[in-house]
Amino acid sequence: MDTIQKLIIGQIEAHIEKIVSFAEDIYYHGETGYREVRTAGKVADFFRSLQLPVEEQLAVTGVKATLNRNAPYTAALIGELDGVLSPQHPDVNPSNGIAHACGHHIQLAALAGAALALSSPEVAKTLGANLLFFAVPAEEQVHADVREELLAQNRIRYATGKGELVRLGQFDTVDAVIVHHVHYAPIEADILIGNNPTNGYVSKRIQIKGKASHAAAAPEKGINALNAASLGLSAVAYQRETFRDEDRVRIHAVIEKGGVAVNVVPEDVVIEAMVRGRTMQAIKDASQKVDRAFKGSAYALGAKAEIRDMAGYLPVVAQAPQRPLCEAAEALGNRFEKAPTGHNPLSTDVGDLSQMMPVLG
Repeated sequence: MDTIQKLIIGQIEAHIEKIVSFAEDIYYHGETGYREVRTAGKVADFFRSLQLPVEEQLAVTGVKATLNRNAPYTAALIGELDGVLSPQHPDVNPSNGIAHACGHHIQLAALAGAALALSSPEVAKTLGANLLFFAVPAEEQVHADVREELLAQNRIRYATGKGELVRLGQFDTVDAVIVHHVHYAPIEADILIGNNPTNGYVSKRIQIKGKASHAAAAPEKGINALNAASLGLSAVAYQRETFRDEDRVRIHAVIEKGGVAVNVVPEDVVIEAMVRGRTMQAIKDASQKVDRAFKGSAYALGAKAEIRDMAGYLPVVAQAPQRPLCEAAEALGNRFEKAPTGHNPLSTDVGDLSQMMPVLG
């Protein structure tokens, strides 16, 4: 362990109670994507306590602190602000049903600790790059109500925080990003290094429009949008054998709106769906088949299907373990392994960044 590494670890150890307290506060107050107002405020306050210049309300709730070394390169350290909808979680935020079941509070604690250690004068003067400490919003799938409201207000164009930040130019001057996440791999290693490829996805809002009528007195006068939606879901299921195994296609959907009363033929049904795949071509192919299934099913029953796609995440580009990360893990004495080389069917908006620049994790 060299002198600088010892200084960094010393700073973390000297302030460990502050960092842990920060993490616990975030943990018990989870918030959904683009609604992380309290969380963002806590992160901004922590950055300001380090005398770092802070920008707020980036892509609605994002927070960025800058350590400028007048260097030719810039690296961004990333932490994610949002929790997930988990009403049954033992540590759920009772005000909104959101919990940090995905561990983003740990990301934010690491981001805060990194800012604290790297901004200390003894360490900062040795840095060869400018650093951005970036707390980004909306990594998890944003609930449809929140998304639709922000779209209607023209406050976002993308449902995901990193995609929105890319659109706003917040990564234009960044040369590489450093990310991490709590891992769930069934192995004994404390740390996995490297990024394996993941699925990307497109999200869909499928609205089936029929005709209302009394379900007992005059069902023949109605057009049952729920039946059309059910037929569409079945048609999607019958497409599954057409997906190649190597494309890792996943399609899942929920009915957000299924009717207004049990004795009224449903005339307006809304389905939220995600279409995942390993490559953009696989996503496009599966997306077209989903569209065809719902439009054809609606036509068969005399209904109409309106489908609106919204960009989700791009697939993550695989990144082999990088030497500096391996050396850092060794310096800490933690057990580490290279990330499994197999494909991960999950999705993350880190994929958007991985298509643009090196992503170390």
